[in-house]
Amino acid sequence: MVSGGVTKFAKAHPAMDFRLMCKKAFDLAKAEVPNLTNSMIDGTRVSYFSDHFSRQLKAASMVQDYLGLNPLGSVRIEWGGATGGECFQAAYEAVASGRMDCCLAVGYETMSRVPTWKGNEFIALASDTNFDFPLGGFYTGYYALMVNRHIHEYIRRKKFADVKDEREAQRKAVEYGTRVMAKVSVKNHRNALYNPYAQYPKNLSVDDVLRSEMVSYPLTREQICTMSDGAAAVFLCSEERAKELVDKPVRVTGVGCGTDTMRLADRPFGKVLLMPHEKESDYADLRYPGVHSFRAGRSAGIEAYRHAGIENPTKELDFIELHDAYSSSEIQTYEDLGLCRYGEGYDFVEQGDPFLPGMDYGFPVPKAGTIPVNPSGGLIACGHPVGATGLMQAVFALWQLEGSIGKHFGSDRLQIPHAKRGLIHSHAGTGSSVTVSILEAGR
Repeated sequence: MVSGGVTKFAKAHPAMDFRLMCKKAFDLAKAEVPNLTNSMIDGTRVSYFSDHFSRQLKAASMVQDYLGLNPLGSVRIEWGGATGGECFQAAYEAVASGRMDCCLAVGYETMSRVPTWKGNEFIALASDTNFDFPLGGFYTGYYALMVNRHIHEYIRRKKFADVKDEREAQRKAVEYGTRVMAKVSVKNHRNALYNPYAQYPKNLSVDDVLRSEMVSYPLTREQICTMSDGAAAVFLCSEERAKELVDKPVRVTGVGCGTDTMRLADRPFGKVLLMPHEKESDYADLRYPGVHSFRAGRSAGIEAYRHAGIENPTKELDFIELHDAYSSSEIQTYEDLGLCRYGEGYDFVEQGDPFLPGMDYGFPVPKAGTIPVNPSGGLIACGHPVGATGLMQAVFALWQLEGSIGKHFGSDRLQIPHAKRGLIHSHAGTGSSVTVSILEAGR
């Protein structure tokens, strides 16, 4: 990877259509490498989630046209919430296969063109329209169901086993779990105070998060990402071409993807897919994956780690940009990616492992900096223009590994010192498809 660009994510960009947003991100990426000319670009991968939001079929061709890249080959990518992450990997594969020496990955979404209720309906069409969708399921409802089960499995049974009344035990467990989830929201919103591209930087407290509007119990408004307008772009090149353009290109050293059933009710039970640092006895009594874990994320992580030669991600990664559509799913994904064992995600937060050191979050974070997660603010604070989101993560990871966060954000506050290796993670549906990519600083 030699460069990247991103627009500010916003509730709406009324002055820009999708083509202009992509052009803004493209121009920023090109400005980073002055010697990169259009004649060096061999093709494109263009991502957007929904034709409905664009009100334009074949919009990728219009992006290609607007960027002045005809008659090069181009492919439109769509994979639900993981659309941007899959676009990144599609561009990587175009280069790694030898088909191209330089591939542009560019993605966008214009979600402000419809009312929120209509947007939620469009997004819910990425569930099973023969079963889940007709039952009235919007994604916040699905994720509320999943985290309630996650809390039951890992907090109710662990911390409140001595409470005999089942309803009271679950109430106490949810109360505990939601306070921990609120800390994730506080982390991401406060990190975003130093990210000028973020949609919702906020100086929130845990109580602010818990007092915000209840959307689907126990998820409140401040724990949920929002619909956004925005675009992002990255250039991926062969090693030879990359070294013509920059001194130390960031390398893609691992990619992985995973899938699961669209219908939650179809998720089977079986053995946990093990990371190299885990053993089967760790999970002897765990019914996996159930509706409380994302098997696709575990599968994607294992493949990417194997590709990159990573055996223990907490010790071998310097940061992660993770698809936190909900504060609950961030905690669930800690476990899926092997940052902690299944059942330890809430303790991982309480210990402070995924927090940035030296930041005031309003509560103790004793192990801050172990493995910072979403130093940019993540989806909860940055926004989620679906086709651009995974590429936004790639751009922010690129800047971390270049050590250029200060240049792009106007402050070094979010720069991970001496970052050598990072992970980006894209997630779709109720975990029906996930991508994980490993990036390493150039040498």
